[in-house]
Amino acid sequence: MGIIFQSLGRTVTVGVVLLAIVMGVTGGMDPINGLRWAHTISGVLWIGLLYYFNFVQIPSMPKIPDEHKPAIGKVIAPTALFWFRWAALATVVTGLGVAAGAGYLVEALTLKTQMIGIGMWLALVMAFNVWFIIWPNQKKALGIVVVEAADKAKAARLAMLTSRFNTMLSIPMLYCMIAQS
Repeated sequence: MGIIFQSLGRTVTVGVVLLAIVMGVTGGMDPINGLRWAHTISGVLWIGLLYYFNFVQIPSMPKIPDEHKPAIGKVIAPTALFWFRWAALATVVTGLGVAAGAGYLVEALTLKTQMIGIGMWLALVMAFNVWFIIWPNQKKALGIVVVEAADKAKAARLAMLTSRFNTMLSIPMLYCMIAQS
């Protein structure tokens, strides 16, 4: 058993095998439920990382000794931000796919299907923030893009404030997503 859990790849592979077994026992998965499953997985990753940044990493940074901070800024944060931004995109794409496949995309985006529509618009704003405000500013803050120290500090603050804005939006967004059903 230990060999499975010593590798993330093996762990995920066994999870997929278990999913296949569940699908075989229960009669499979239709395409909409497959998209819904992908939407849920990517959404959990996206919002989980958003909460990690806001509830763990940002509050912990002042407590970390200066000599250890490069491990966060050069290794952990860039990797977490990679998964964060791509999970945001995957969540949006699969969510739009679910809505289109189930036949309520236009109704949701025009807010005729109100709860899911509000949730979708909140998620779209949040995804925009990830790709066009948080990520460009984090690249400056982490030194991926070289800028002056004052611009680096300004970029870090804007990324943090936008991340907090997304955390705020995530609360009603998640409610709207589950309240629809």
